[in-house]
Amino acid sequence: MTFSNAFNYILYDNPLSQTVIGVTKSTVEMIKPTKEITPTTIKVITERIPLYKQVAEHGPFIRIAGIMGASAVALGAYGAHRKYPKDRVDELKPIFETANRFHFFHTLALLGVPFSRNPKISAMLFICGTGLFTGACYYRAFTGKDTYGKLAPVGGTLLIIAWLSMVV
Repeated sequence: MTFSNAFNYILYDNPLSQTVIGVTKSTVEMIKPTKEITPTTIKVITERIPLYKQVAEHGPFIRIAGIMGASAVALGAYGAHRKYPKDRVDELKPIFETANRFHFFHTLALLGVPFSRNPKISAMLFICGTGLFTGACYYRAFTGKDTYGKLAPVGGTLLIIAWLSMVV
């Protein structure tokens, strides 16, 4: 038996291959469409809708983003000019800076929420996540107490889910 004969036997002539080929052929015959499929007409929208009208339906999210942005600026100014205890400056100031940075980033992300597939879900996740994460960090930076420290990972997880909800 030559190599090509052995190869043909393995692929085509043995009983198992014959069964697989037969089942495949009959399955293909069964799923073939019985009538011809005709293409449908697709309507192309040529009218340009202004961005402010597209976003108007989700106006509350834009307003909440405005409030969050204003509070991020106010808290940023307060934290930048606040006198931290001298023995804990190296610990508390970076916590404040992280909280403020995340506050700004996720405020900007909230502006893009109306363009996601599920804007209400994404917005609520961003708002709750930002509140929990930055709230816990701000509290620790301003008071020095870690009372609400366990809320920061919960808020961070909500923010991750919020980002993922924008692409799903």
